[in-house]
Amino acid sequence: MLVLCGFAVSNYYNKVKLALLEKGIPFSEELVGSGLRDEAVLSATPLGKIPFIRTDQGPLCESSVIVEYLEARWPDPPLLPSDPWAAAKVRELCVFTDLHLELVARELYLKAFFGGEISESHAARVRKQLEKNIAAYRRLAKFAPYVAGDTFTMADCCAWPALPVVSMATKAVYGEDLLAAAGIDLKPYLKRVGERPSAQRVTADRKSAQAFASAKG
Repeated sequence: MLVLCGFAVSNYYNKVKLALLEKGIPFSEELVGSGLRDEAVLSATPLGKIPFIRTDQGPLCESSVIVEYLEARWPDPPLLPSDPWAAAKVRELCVFTDLHLELVARELYLKAFFGGEISESHAARVRKQLEKNIAAYRRLAKFAPYVAGDTFTMADCCAWPALPVVSMATKAVYGEDLLAAAGIDLKPYLKRVGERPSAQRVTADRKSAQAFASAKG
């Protein structure tokens, strides 16, 4: 059985978890913190990043690599269209979500979620990049009703956990949700995906993890 390692608050962990649940792949979960430097973790994920999975053949890290592995190993039900061009368009949306939205917005998380500070110049630079990237993403994303069109795909495994974090971070730092300001209304999309059993499981587990972390803090 596969073991998903990481923690349920991470949107990248939940990206993989959504794919596992959508495909009905049996798996267990192992709580592993990010940035750990012990050999047991580094032998599976050399940068200490989460999530990673343990398989019968060995460990595998990087969420995009993991979901591609799951798709190749368990092709039914599919998270990619059978047409190569359509599949590439889904992957394109995944790259935009992960690299051009979430990774850029991550520079705000220290201030948005952890009580830290970032300089005004840094915040302004991130805002400029995000506004450019969100406008580009809006050209690609369909939200009809899913990100890539009428079918739930790998792009939704990326977008559903990540986009609310981008929204919350920008609102916390700038006083304005930059996704909404660009004309992206997430509410219908989040509600639609949130009705899926996989998303309900992810949401419940994330809330439990957040409550546990708050109690410990």
